[in-house]
Amino acid sequence: MSIIWNKLIECQDDIIQIFDEQATEFQEPGLDYFNKPDGGWINRVWKNDYIRRAHIDVVDARKTKGLWMMHVCVFPNLHNDGPIYGFDVIAGKSKMTGAFHDFSASSGGEDHPMVQWYQDAVKDFIPEKVRELPEWARNIFTPSMIAASNVKEEEAGVIIQIALDNLYMYLDTIGEYNGQGDKDITLASQNYYCHNQQQNPHTPRVMKSLGLNEADVDKFCTDMLFPKVN
Repeated sequence: MSIIWNKLIECQDDIIQIFDEQATEFQEPGLDYFNKPDGGWINRVWKNDYIRRAHIDVVDARKTKGLWMMHVCVFPNLHNDGPIYGFDVIAGKSKMTGAFHDFSASSGGEDHPMVQWYQDAVKDFIPEKVRELPEWARNIFTPSMIAASNVKEEEAGVIIQIALDNLYMYLDTIGEYNGQGDKDITLASQNYYCHNQQQNPHTPRVMKSLGLNEADVDKFCTDMLFPKVN
């Protein structure tokens, strides 16, 4: 039995419960093809008056590959200048090989009150092993982003709790900034975020290594994981 996997499954369930309580799940065209709980691949999305898309993506390959992967991303609506919430984890049985969490600036910039709040909330947490970020990531993540590798049980619990606490705060607060974002500027900011995320070669490589169909992964990472807004 893996303590880290147990913590992450509980975290997944908590996030789904939070989204269920604060938003409405909807059927996004094309996403259902990639929602195969029996096959170890979960994809679900929610929205409300101030969030256009809250997405959880889980690949459970514990039995076949000894790995578990989760992606959580929340985009405000286009008239909201609040940041983008992100939390990503890749974990083996005894450690997280990667854990990433940020309030990434959108049209409100890094001076936005929610980004400032996030930076203050995480300032005392320093990962035991910091993950170096490539250029595409530095383009969109704040300097206070949590980027950790080789995360053992105790530290994993801390990161999970930070991400959950911050998700509660994010969802409780983001609605205050409805109407404060210029639609065109916010659209460009969110698409810039998605464009840079799509430059990440690691995510599709890991997903393919977990046994998912290569063509499915390529389409998913472009059209469903970080879809640009037209």
